[in-house]
Amino acid sequence: MGAVNSFEAKSTLAVGEKEYGIYRIDRVPGHERLPYSLKVLLENLLRTEDGANVTRAHIEALGNWDPSAQPDTEIQFSPARVIMQDFTGVPCVVDLATMREAVVELGGTPDKINPLAPAEMVIDHSVISDVYGSPDAAARNVEIEYQRNGERYQFLRWGQGAFDEFKVVPPGTGIVHQVNIEYLARVTFTREIDGQLFAYPDTCVGTDSHTTMENGLGVLGWGVGGIEAEAAMLGQPISMLIPRVVGFKLSGEIPAGVTATDVVLTITQMLRKHGVVGKFVEFYGEGVGSVPLANRATIGNMSPEFGSTAAMFPVDDVTLDYMRLTGRPEEQIELVKAYTQAQGMWHDPSREPEFSEYLELDLGTVVSSIAGPKRPQDRIELSRSKSQFETDLKNYAQAANPAKVKDEQGREFEIDHGAVTLASITSCTNTSNPSVMLAAGVLARNAAARGLRAKPWVKTTLAPGSKVVTDYYEKSGLNRDLEKLGFYTVGYGCVTCIGNSGPLNQEISDAVNEHDLAVTAVLSGNRNFEGRINPDIKMNYLASPPLVIAYSLAGTMDFDFDTDALGQDEAGNDVYLRDIWPDPVEVQKIADASIDSDMFTQKYATVFDGDEHWTSLPTPDGDTFAWDEQSTYVRKAPYFDGMQLEPTPVTDISGARVLAKLGDSVTTDHISPAGSFRAETPAGQYLVANGISPRDFNTYGSRRGNHEVMIRGTFANIRLRNQLLADENGGAGVEGGFTRDFTQEGAPKSYIYDASQNYQAAGIPLVVLGGKEYGSGSSRDWAAKGTSLLGVKAVITESFERIHRSNLIGMGVLPLQFPEGENAESLGLDGTETFDIAGITALNDGVTPRTVSVTATRGDGSTVEFDAVVRIDTPGEADYYRNGGILQYVLRSLV
Repeated sequence: MGAVNSFEAKSTLAVGEKEYGIYRIDRVPGHERLPYSLKVLLENLLRTEDGANVTRAHIEALGNWDPSAQPDTEIQFSPARVIMQDFTGVPCVVDLATMREAVVELGGTPDKINPLAPAEMVIDHSVISDVYGSPDAAARNVEIEYQRNGERYQFLRWGQGAFDEFKVVPPGTGIVHQVNIEYLARVTFTREIDGQLFAYPDTCVGTDSHTTMENGLGVLGWGVGGIEAEAAMLGQPISMLIPRVVGFKLSGEIPAGVTATDVVLTITQMLRKHGVVGKFVEFYGEGVGSVPLANRATIGNMSPEFGSTAAMFPVDDVTLDYMRLTGRPEEQIELVKAYTQAQGMWHDPSREPEFSEYLELDLGTVVSSIAGPKRPQDRIELSRSKSQFETDLKNYAQAANPAKVKDEQGREFEIDHGAVTLASITSCTNTSNPSVMLAAGVLARNAAARGLRAKPWVKTTLAPGSKVVTDYYEKSGLNRDLEKLGFYTVGYGCVTCIGNSGPLNQEISDAVNEHDLAVTAVLSGNRNFEGRINPDIKMNYLASPPLVIAYSLAGTMDFDFDTDALGQDEAGNDVYLRDIWPDPVEVQKIADASIDSDMFTQKYATVFDGDEHWTSLPTPDGDTFAWDEQSTYVRKAPYFDGMQLEPTPVTDISGARVLAKLGDSVTTDHISPAGSFRAETPAGQYLVANGISPRDFNTYGSRRGNHEVMIRGTFANIRLRNQLLADENGGAGVEGGFTRDFTQEGAPKSYIYDASQNYQAAGIPLVVLGGKEYGSGSSRDWAAKGTSLLGVKAVITESFERIHRSNLIGMGVLPLQFPEGENAESLGLDGTETFDIAGITALNDGVTPRTVSVTATRGDGSTVEFDAVVRIDTPGEADYYRNGGILQYVLRSLV
């Protein structure tokens, strides 16, 4: 708690037998007109006011919030807790373990490095659907998961014992965001401080961008990079500007036959088009009360896809009903109601807060949709999906070149461009939502009853977000119908959405590659970026769970559900999608009969215990970790090597070369891929040299605890197009992690990692040039860590996505933007120039320059000069950059 209480806001609230200390926001003039999300921020500042980080002026600025103004007031936000998944969480724990050693070297004690805010990790990103289509698929995949990841899991078990306030949900339990909304989220947080029990809003940042799923419950939080999460765990507030808040009015009701997925794809397209990067979105209006909580969570989950920081729904009776359904104690539910009503945070649809911008959607206008083939915001109405596919195919394939295939069962068939080779019900976005999961089951039942089956070339996978889904599938009997179509459970985890779809059958993979087919995946996830889902699949589409089933029956994207039959029944009659589409009234009846709070209470009673695989892992102990020099999974991080107590002054950049020149919408997947990789890549070569065979490589995501693999995997996405090599491929650029190495005669094509090693050996700094929305997608700390470790000192783009920009600063990389309306092309830059950047040294004097002077010198000696905008947006970020990164700043402040 802050030591200052200048608004005399400290008060008490009696609920039942208990009395809680609270900080009343009604002591601050102007509070009543604020949106819900800013009321939560206001309480946060009142409670943490210390006269230094948080002052009376900060609180007044929030009370006097001007909705129309551009953000310019920095505040310090202290989240109540931190949540992690294992891909992003393992490097966090590696960094914390390394900091324990670094703090000793700087004269401190290891216990200075301990989470001060509760931190919970859900291991959900490592299970791969190697085995599918059989009753034992899930059990076998878990077995393989432990064989691959035993080292990482032992390390996490050490962390659970070594660090206070750190808990781990073991593998095979569910997806982090679904576990968060079904169990971990408190909505109103309680904590004893100096002998008094306090209540305050549950706020939570997470190391996964889809942390925003909790926004559907009224929990303010968002995805941050792992580096920022570590700082938050160690008690550092998160520096941010008071944001603009977009009011999104919902009216009307969803038509029969339209799903929550269709709604969220519509909202994603609307908000991405409107432009909400760096803003909060908040839903309001009479229509909010009719949006079930599962749908709210589905919408909140997709916040990173539309680009907003958060996508909030306020607390109301729908929230309390969901807490009751998911088995929260009645005492907690009563506290949530009493607290939010006392603070004016309870949703009153008749009162309209002030917003910076306004949008509205009549839910009655939403139609069935999919999105693809490579971005979540590229929505396609289902009725237009065939024609849009034919248009998009021109970007991926030449003329048709079908392949004849004979599979292991001896079945013979032909596949062509557009063949659906993967149909996957996966990801927290939709598996948390019984209405769409049960609709998929009913569609499967109706299809099976008419004799329809998935096409033999389709890999069919089902990865529920929690074991409760399996419970209600079994109770309703729909699991048997899904299994008839090949949709057996493959595991409880992120799976396809993170790139863990597993290999396609060998004969399919061979045919795709030999005939250069542009085949497709249909998944119920939130991410469909290039190269993410499966290395054999070029085009990926997001769809609701029932549409995933429908596309498995159709077997191709080149399909019109209105006019093309899915097959014939036993009587030889054509069966169309409309004949088997689930009746929403029936789906609701099944939900009412199949889901109850006991399922949640029972499944989550032992959530931290784990199975025999987990409990039998040998676990190291001790305050510091005993690193294994032979480990290829967990290595001591290099960020603090040679670090001094005083930071080295920042310097201008001179003689820098371009490591990569990239286009628009380069995602963190392009910068730091998560999926599988081949033996000939730098990461593959490193593992082979360390005695690891290609079948045991696992994925980049699972190797994030080893910086040696991850540096080699930076900018190594198979779909990356570095425009430095554009002339070799008619302007499109060679695909993959390649560049030109200007340290070599003739600047030959080279792996990016190999070139960076040569540049660093020669003492040549590097820059990256990019386009619009650079770094969109996952909150992937390795996209910044890898960039920094490759020797990149600055990234110059047209615009940044929020999380990646702050991650770059957190790793000591300078984010710069071209002047408004300019880009590399308009300035005549082709990436072969050398770059000098002057004016950075002003930061040593405590001044953050608005712009720095960039001079690019061409080979013929001519120059291009421009003023680049410095995207260090807050004084706190300037402190991080001056220290060489956020972790170095935290370490020095602790010592």
